[in-house]
Formats: sequence, C-alpha cells, structure tokens
Amino acid sequence: MLGTLKTLFAGANARAEEHLKDSYAIELIDQNIREASAALKAAKLSLANLIQRQHSENLQAESLVAKIADMTERAREALQAERQDLAQTAAAAIAEMENELVLRQQTLERLDRRILQLRGSVERAHRRIIDLKQGAIAARATRREQAVQKRLNTHAGGTNAIEEAEELIARVMNADDPFEQSEILRGIEEELSHDGLADRMADAGFGPRTRSTATDVLNRLNA
Repeated sequence: MLGTLKTLFAGANARAEEHLKDSYAIELIDQNIREASAALKAAKLSLANLIQRQHSENLQAESLVAKIADMTERAREALQAERQDLAQTAAAAIAEMENELVLRQQTLERLDRRILQLRGSVERAHRRIIDLKQGAIAARATRREQAVQKRLNTHAGGTNAIEEAEELIARVMNADDPFEQSEILRGIEEELSHDGLADRMADAGFGPRTRSTATDVLNRLNA
C-alpha cells in the first residue's frame, strides 16, 4: 500500500516537474545560459591567471639562465686566477641556481599542460554557449508560433472557433425556406378542406375548369 502510494506520488511529482519545465522552458534556457556564461567567465579568468603565472615563470627562468651563464664565466675566471675559494663559492651558487631552474622548468611544463587543457575547455564552452544562444532564439520563435497557433485553435464550447463559424454559416444556409414551408402548409390545408379537389379533377378533364391556365391564355390570343 505504502509502496503504491510512493510510486503514485513520485509519478505525480515527475509529471508536475515536466509540466513546469514545459511552461517555463524559455526562462530555464535563459537561466542556464546565464549560469554557463558565468562559469565561462570564471574559466577565462583562471586561464588568464595561469598565463600570467607562466609569463612570470618564464621571466624567472630566463633570469636564472642569464645568472648561471654570468656566474659560470666568473667562476672560470676565478679558476684561471687560481682563486679556488671564489670559484668554489661560485660553483655552489651555480648548482643552487641550476636546481632552481629545473624546478621552474618543471613548473612551466605543468603550467603549459594546464593552460592547454583549460584553453581547450574554454573554446569548447564558448562554442557551446554560442550554439545555446542560437537555440534560445529559435526556441523563442517556436514558442511565439505555438502561442499564435494556440490562439487560432482556441476552443469555445468544445468547438474550434473557425469550425463553429463554419457550422453556423451552414446552419443558416441550410435552414428551411419559410415561403416554401407556407406553400406546403397551404397545400395540406387545401387537401384537408377538399378546396383543391375540383381543380385537380378539372385538370384531369372532369368538369369545367375552375381557373385560367397558360394554355387557355394562348388559345385566346391565337383566336
């Protein structure tokens, strides 16, 4: 029992959610585009920070390379001058700078990979958002067309407005002719009162005619 009720409630909630999505589809699309655009903006900012850090690391690495070259030359001159103490100090400094340079180069490699990945993600997200915006334009146009069609198909009393008008026109055009109806009624009354029986018998050749006919008129004119 409880399981059945839970299933029914879940189904009702799902249908309500679908109806809500259908009713506010355009608003939901616009909100999703806004959220995606905000995420893209944040990703661009992160990419800019990574690129800025990459530039800084490159400058630091280039500075180390220059310092190592300079210190190497100085150590060489100290050795030539037999200043072993200064050469030893210079060698220690060179070793420290070389180790730092290795670390900075490793950092640059990681930055290069992260920048490449994030740049690809930003480009893909940018293209998808452009597609979403075009889709939103098409969705709004479709929704407007649906609204127009809905107004055209608005039902009044269960009948389409256009169909109802056509039905009313047909009813008027197919209505019984009151003049024809009165003639039929008059004929029925004559039959019931036998007033028309003499005329029908005269037309059949029994007895004198009770009324003038077109044939009588033509015979008289010919005479």
